[in-house]
Amino acid sequence: MPNIWLSPAKINLFLHINSKRKDGYHNLQSIFQLLDYCDELSFDIRQDSVITRTSGNESIPQDQDLIIRAAKALQQATGTKLGADISVVKRIPAGGGLGGGSSNAATTLIALNQLWDANFSKQQLSTIGLKLGADVPIFIAGHSAWAEGVGEILTPMNLPKHYFLVVSINKHISTKEIFSHKALTMTSQIGKMSDFSELINPHNDCLEAAIDLEGEISEVLTHLKSAKNYLYQPRMTGTGSCVFVEFKHEKDALVALDNLPKQWSGFVAQALNTSPALT
Repeated sequence: MPNIWLSPAKINLFLHINSKRKDGYHNLQSIFQLLDYCDELSFDIRQDSVITRTSGNESIPQDQDLIIRAAKALQQATGTKLGADISVVKRIPAGGGLGGGSSNAATTLIALNQLWDANFSKQQLSTIGLKLGADVPIFIAGHSAWAEGVGEILTPMNLPKHYFLVVSINKHISTKEIFSHKALTMTSQIGKMSDFSELINPHNDCLEAAIDLEGEISEVLTHLKSAKNYLYQPRMTGTGSCVFVEFKHEKDALVALDNLPKQWSGFVAQALNTSPALT
């Protein structure tokens, strides 16, 4: 029987870009909030070392799929002779700043580390994961967190179990395009974790660049301000294009979802502090 593992979405409660590094990455500060909205990955272990995707992600060539790349990277690192048939049921919108691909890669590393009896530590898995994408370590750590560096220096945080309406304009924004965009802003002053206990500055430095590329983001943010009983201003997650608004009560989030114009898609999810991939 295949083994089924959950792969959660994340949102950035804020995102400050502090500086550009010599390796092309950017130093940042953010709070990663995990959500109980998940893709499902299934693993059927093979004895012949073959790694293949049996269903899901059909629009992505297998050699570019982060799930396959993660499995092969772990296989190479461990030297195992085992393989896997992997399938994925996608729910998390792709290219929206919700970390779906990175989460899938992390869940693959966590699952196969166990199923192949590799016994790598979280740190070893994170080292492999960071080569696949800057967001992979947060999902391997498996806890909502304050993040620094390129997103790999993590301090776990226990955040309120609030509800989020997450809205997609159903368009993909290239992270590379955002970070090279003339409208990308930077917050050069480095904040401390304690400064953000009440989200004093919930700004996303990628927002202006994302709106320049997809003006519809601004329309969604304006629309969400008409919702009732939300807690903080609507925000964009990651490099876009998904935006979100936070509620204390699920019923208020569901009303806002019902009022969403038909050209956009959305879902309501509750905040998680611990990833279901670890349970």
